[in-house]
Amino acid sequence: MTLLITILPSLAILFYFIYSDKFKEPRKIIIITFLLGVLITIPAGYLNHYVMEFFENNNRVNNALIGGFFAGGLVEESLKFLVFYFYVLKEKAFNEPMDAIVYGVVVSLGFATLENYDYVFRIAEEYEMSPLDMAIGRAFTAVPLHALCGVIMGFYFGMYAFVSGGKNLSLALIVPYIFHGTYNFLCAFPPYYIFVIFILLVFSYLLHNNVKETQRLKKREHEEKII
Repeated sequence: MTLLITILPSLAILFYFIYSDKFKEPRKIIIITFLLGVLITIPAGYLNHYVMEFFENNNRVNNALIGGFFAGGLVEESLKFLVFYFYVLKEKAFNEPMDAIVYGVVVSLGFATLENYDYVFRIAEEYEMSPLDMAIGRAFTAVPLHALCGVIMGFYFGMYAFVSGGKNLSLALIVPYIFHGTYNFLCAFPPYYIFVIFILLVFSYLLHNNVKETQRLKKREHEEKII
């Protein structure tokens, strides 16, 4: 049961976004992107550990800032961004804005799946929580956080690749980084982090719905990249 609750939220969100795409993406690229998301949890874990070890002290606010905006948000969103830029962006199947949202969610949930497993089966005891309680709690917080940050990263990547280029590439990293960092920071001051999830949910819904409505009117998928 605990293992199912650890994995199923990621898969449920993943399939929702895959099947919300009018023109489905190649299974092979989805799988590779997901696995790359899983793989980057390894360097993320080491980088997060070293950042915290170097900058952590006895000040709660300092530790929350470091854990939120450096050892969490910056490290993790940057690694997802690199997968997007150096792999997804160059794939031939990446050929319209909705694809960017789908792949943004896929790489983010690949990351979230392994990270969630680690929290549930290894780190839960450090928080004096049972694995089941940790799995349930993260199913409604950290897992959706990663997915929704993936929507935002994907939206701006889509704008960068197919609409107007320019600053959208920077926004693809900066906007999810701000949301992720703020969430991680506020985790030190519960329950305020819930407000970040709510704002993310509304913002991501609006972005995804905008792209979905535009796609609904299309008769063919392919759009030329402007970059």
